[in-house]
Amino acid sequence: MALGASHRLQDGIEAVETMTRFALAVLALASGVYTYLGVRSILDGSATAVFFAALIYSSAVSVAIYAFWSYMARFYPHVTGRAGRGAMIGVMALGCAMIIAMSSWLNAAALAGSAALEQHLAETLEDYTADLDKAHQNALAAQSLLPDIQRTQERFQRLADQERETGALTGTTGAGSVVQLLSQMAAQLTELENGITASRERVTTLFDDGRKHLETMRTLVSAPGAIDPRADQFSAEVVALSGVITSLQQTSIAPSVKRAAEDLSLGFIAPIADGDAPDLADRQGRVMETIRSSVAAQSKVLSTAADEILAREPVADRRFVPLSSAEAVLRYASDFIPSWAGAISIDLLPAVLVFMLSIVHAALRRQEETMPFAQRITAAELLDAIEVQRALARSGVDIEAIVRGQSVAPPSETSEPASVEPTNITSLDLAPKGPPKAPRSGAPA
Repeated sequence: MALGASHRLQDGIEAVETMTRFALAVLALASGVYTYLGVRSILDGSATAVFFAALIYSSAVSVAIYAFWSYMARFYPHVTGRAGRGAMIGVMALGCAMIIAMSSWLNAAALAGSAALEQHLAETLEDYTADLDKAHQNALAAQSLLPDIQRTQERFQRLADQERETGALTGTTGAGSVVQLLSQMAAQLTELENGITASRERVTTLFDDGRKHLETMRTLVSAPGAIDPRADQFSAEVVALSGVITSLQQTSIAPSVKRAAEDLSLGFIAPIADGDAPDLADRQGRVMETIRSSVAAQSKVLSTAADEILAREPVADRRFVPLSSAEAVLRYASDFIPSWAGAISIDLLPAVLVFMLSIVHAALRRQEETMPFAQRITAAELLDAIEVQRALARSGVDIEAIVRGQSVAPPSETSEPASVEPTNITSLDLAPKGPPKAPRSGAPA
């Protein structure tokens, strides 16, 4: 039973030897092709130089992979010692690392390079979309002050109208010093309101331009076709969008609001009370002092709100870095694990064949160790043994005596002694069973 299994294993090893060589050649060629595609994506220069450089490199990779795995398949299954097997495994690990370094990442670039570049463009698009939104929000932050400014302006204007018509503040109608001061404050706030409103229109125009650039960039990311031309156009759109974002940050009205708020208080110019009667001038003075206090309070509120707007984190300068397909595959490796697995498997699949052969050879050796010697000997070894026996017979050595362990004297003193060590000759029970036959004429007794 063991003999049949041993023969089947041996026949199987011989049967798959050609297939093993063919598989190694195909895998090495496939790795070389994808390595060629990956190398071309990272080389610069003329088309001819790039072609030959990539061809030579990929050819060297194919030869190296085929030679390495051929050596491993030939030698590793027959190394049985623990130290030797450990050394071979170390050599295999070193070779696998070198193959991954010189080929696998380029194979991954060929398999997933375009998708990795699209991933890079998509993430860049998200970053610039967030930057545009943030710049737009910062630019519009001052618009939140507009209701307060309008309300204060209307209050000053309403008080001026009431003082002019009914004398609500001083008790005397007419356009006196109080009316002039209230009208002055209302005019300053109206000017600030107009500036904020104009800023809103400018911000809206810039934001619309930025959205158009983002739309073009989004189209380039998802458009079919070669990735390189789309990446170049994407870079041009990024430059234009960066200019829009910078303009948005410079368009913010918050600094102007802060200066205007400070001017309300610091630049307060109260007119001289122009009342003819002493009591009217006194009333006008008290009312203008009240207006001064109100203007100071309003100035502080606006200044504080402007400081909060200015304290917002500005949009950081962002620089778009174009990547090659190989660089993109390395940067976004976690997003393309199946492509990496396929690229590495092409190069390292022969290791499975090597280990499979090693297991079969080990099983074959174990089966042969339990078989009798007569079943373990091969036809070639049997023929060699017969030739040895014939050579000994021709030299006059008594084979049967050697088998019995007796000392054998040379047939004649003149003849050269046969250099035979009886203890080193394995007994070959080649004679037929039964009584010994008479020696042939001329044969030694």
